[in-house]
Amino acid sequence: MKAIDFLKEGKGILRLKPTWVPRSFCRPGKRIKLHPDDYYVLGLERGGIDERWFASTTWAENGPGTPADEGLSYVVSADGSKAILLRDMIDELKGEVIGEELWNKYHKWPMFSKFFDNMGPLPHHIHHRDEHAKRVGADGKPEMYFFPAQMNNHEGEFGYTFFGLNPDCTKEEIRACLVNFEKGDNKLLDYSQAYKIELDTGWDVPPGVLHAPASMCTYEPQFASDVYAMYQSVLYGGHCVPVDLLWKNCPPEEKGNFDYLMDVIDWELNVDKDFKKNRFMRPVVITADEKHKEEWICYKSKLACAKRLTVYPGQTVTIKDSAAYGFILIEGRGKFGDWDIETPTLIRYGELTSDEFFVTESAAKKGVTITNTSKTENIVMLKHFAENPDLKI
Repeated sequence: MKAIDFLKEGKGILRLKPTWVPRSFCRPGKRIKLHPDDYYVLGLERGGIDERWFASTTWAENGPGTPADEGLSYVVSADGSKAILLRDMIDELKGEVIGEELWNKYHKWPMFSKFFDNMGPLPHHIHHRDEHAKRVGADGKPEMYFFPAQMNNHEGEFGYTFFGLNPDCTKEEIRACLVNFEKGDNKLLDYSQAYKIELDTGWDVPPGVLHAPASMCTYEPQFASDVYAMYQSVLYGGHCVPVDLLWKNCPPEEKGNFDYLMDVIDWELNVDKDFKKNRFMRPVVITADEKHKEEWICYKSKLACAKRLTVYPGQTVTIKDSAAYGFILIEGRGKFGDWDIETPTLIRYGELTSDEFFVTESAAKKGVTITNTSKTENIVMLKHFAENPDLKI
């Protein structure tokens, strides 16, 4: 089955196979509907599965032994018997999938999204800006967070996220924390502020901003990159962070140079006294009527953004968008174009689902007809875009 055949079969709408990603330094929160027996199916040395990636053409950088397709989304046929990497399809069909303007600018699909689902908080860490990422052959990584109520039946061990640094701290104090990384708790969180996470809201996290995400199941639209470095040495609960993660995505010639680690920090953004005002996001309604509601949920970055679409029980709507997008269904069942869609309750590793799809630019512009076949439950889907001309907030 050729790439164009997948495109024709779904009339520009592509069914995607679930993409599971383990992290050796994380503990699964078990809210992403993977079967309880499968969270460590890849082996203890690989770590627990606590991420599901969406519409991804980005390889997950998980160190030596990482499979060549880890983190990459597969397009599957209607009967599930054929598959092709979304990355390979886009490389072959280019603008026919993602739009000519986006292809000509990036020559790839420049974003992905994920569910991040950890039982405890992550270390205060950072994603590199373009100038630092390019030194290791990568791109900078802006990302955004949204916390869907449907995916958070519990908040894990610590429902607070630390963002940035206190405005009155000094560069000398933060550098000393990094120098003391291997001496125990380097006390980095003493210089930051935690925010209680509110369901169905979000945060914008530009590259260069330190953040220690809460133990919530988080929907994360982001630029197509997997660069990061962990700056906190000991986590809540006494879990230790390997020192190699302090130097992750650091050029070999800079390893051991703490001034380089300091340069990775966007100091002005981190010590912004109006950090919450500038980075917090509540949903913004785009349209709402008796049939449906559509909202921007992630909208403060111009490189990736996301909407939430709700279709009420028994209703049919046709939705147009100006850009290609992927989506994940988090509630309900029905029809999406010619495809049956449904939210699974439990997924075995390797099993196919009908909750994740990719919509080409031409299909998005033409409009997709969505029918909620339930008499009692909403359809709720999260739609992730790269650059979208409709975003005018």
